[in-house]
Amino acid sequence: MGYTCDSAAESVAERLGFSCHGADPVISVRNPFGLADGTMPALELLVIGGAVFALVHAWRRWRRDGDPVNLSLWFASVVYLAVIEPPLYFPGWFGLQEHVGFIFSHNVFTVQFMYDRLPLYIVAFYPAISQLAYELVRALGVFARRGPLAGSLAVAFACQVFYEVFDQLGPQLRWWAWNAANEKINQPALASVPMNSMLLFASVSFGAMTYLVVRLVGRGDGPALTGPQIGWRTVLAGAVTPLAMIIVSAPSGAFRDHLGAQRAVLGVELAAVWIAGLYLLAEAWRASRAGEAAPVASPLFARTYPALYLGVHVVFWLVALPAYLASSDGVTEQGTPVGSLWYAALCAVAATVFTVAAVRATAPRTTAEPVRS
Repeated sequence: MGYTCDSAAESVAERLGFSCHGADPVISVRNPFGLADGTMPALELLVIGGAVFALVHAWRRWRRDGDPVNLSLWFASVVYLAVIEPPLYFPGWFGLQEHVGFIFSHNVFTVQFMYDRLPLYIVAFYPAISQLAYELVRALGVFARRGPLAGSLAVAFACQVFYEVFDQLGPQLRWWAWNAANEKINQPALASVPMNSMLLFASVSFGAMTYLVVRLVGRGDGPALTGPQIGWRTVLAGAVTPLAMIIVSAPSGAFRDHLGAQRAVLGVELAAVWIAGLYLLAEAWRASRAGEAAPVASPLFARTYPALYLGVHVVFWLVALPAYLASSDGVTEQGTPVGSLWYAALCAVAATVFTVAAVRATAPRTTAEPVRS
């Protein structure tokens, strides 16, 4: 398989301010203070630091508490990335050029892999966001009260609201760019973000992966799993996750030649994620107010990283807001497409409620029966 920088990839790269010709096939390193936008090194620090924090937390959960789910979910996220991302970057390598075409390109960050297509922070983003969502939902006791399916639905919703605060902002700040010429995959869209991406990548993938991990390695009544058993089940969960995305994409895919119908189907599916997620979040909030102790161990990650992630993204949005408000026809004066401010704000509100609810659920209570932490 040979690497090619075809005309579509070249055009998107030029819009981002770099050339895809002559890129190193393995790894390239750049000056973090010389990137296309000043928010980029801060984003890298936030996400890579979060992934490391999540890995330490996951290791403690396994070794101290005997629960391998966090650690399995962390590595399943990386396996999922290894399965799903290369075909998106190089569709011609996998015989997908005519079926999906060139979809998008990341900008060049401090550390890049695979011919400058894969930034290190994206490798870190998958385990960071999956752990963030899972820990919030676990801290709220949804898995303990409602089981793996409802818990995974809540994770899908948590990922939606935290992911889209990031996803709706990235194109404006040149973190990546969608290939506008690829209308088959990148339409319909909400502002600059394809609705297929909003549903499949921001919710379905993480919800399905969480469900698989919890069912495959979660503690039950049987004997504890060995390291090798956890390992192969983790790889299986990450590798199988894209199948769930294919299944969920079928209803909208049936209307591929009818953009309005496709938009309606995707809108209904996204609404279903919100309805189920808001119901489970409201139920968890009521349980917290009623004083039910959430079965939480090592709550530091859930009490700190989601708030940090959200707070930094609010700062990013404030930085981007003047150019957003001065934009015309969805494009800033710098020539970058804007996302949906109203949807990002709605997601930020829901993410704030998630964060506050988790902090309340894991806070020590002055009762006769202390909360286990």
